[in-house]
Amino acid sequence: MRFDVLTLFPEIIEGYCSYSIMKRARDAEVITVNAVNPRDFTLDKHKKVDDTPYGGGAGMVLMAQPYVDAYESVERIENSLTIMLSPQGEPLNDSIVNDLANYDQIIMLCGHYEGFDERIREIIKPREISLGDFVLTGGELPALCLIDAVSRKIEGTLGKIASADEDSFSNGLLEYPHYTKPREFRGLRVPEVLLNGNHKDINEFRMQESLNRTKHRRPDLYEKWLLNHNNPT
Repeated sequence: MRFDVLTLFPEIIEGYCSYSIMKRARDAEVITVNAVNPRDFTLDKHKKVDDTPYGGGAGMVLMAQPYVDAYESVERIENSLTIMLSPQGEPLNDSIVNDLANYDQIIMLCGHYEGFDERIREIIKPREISLGDFVLTGGELPALCLIDAVSRKIEGTLGKIASADEDSFSNGLLEYPHYTKPREFRGLRVPEVLLNGNHKDINEFRMQESLNRTKHRRPDLYEKWLLNHNNPT
């Protein structure tokens, strides 16, 4: 998987992707992360990439020319998708992440200030994705969230791909609780069922815990899970 990120702050992208699981995935060439700075493509001698909005209003708007030229400089491969990180986009969820993992290249546009000149959308025609109904200072954090989430779905990123299969949302439920050594800590003991070696009992316990946790913490997901399992398609 190749990720190309158009960003005014490439050091943010590079910094996060230089540690932990992302670094190991890059070192193993499972993923490639490339940051492209639109400032390198502006025709303005002061490297300006934003200006005041026509019609007035607060804030600055990202100019079309630097972003479109930066985008067109990125080498495209056949199975590619372009995404604009925007609060106007569809909320990111596990289903979308699974879909994105089927691409070989994802190009992302990170906004700032009051957002993009609308002609960037009209020319590039990206798929717009949001982290949720709130506004961030820039698109770098959403881009990193997307890179991290999608990378976990790719064989070779995690030590065991089954780790991603057991994550929250992978089966429509929140993940069950985990325990490790010691068996007792401050009077709290590891549930006995996890110590008896009976995998059938363990799986049943974990499933019930997932159901209970989802029911109380995310009743919306629980109701959806019940509907799907009572009315399988």
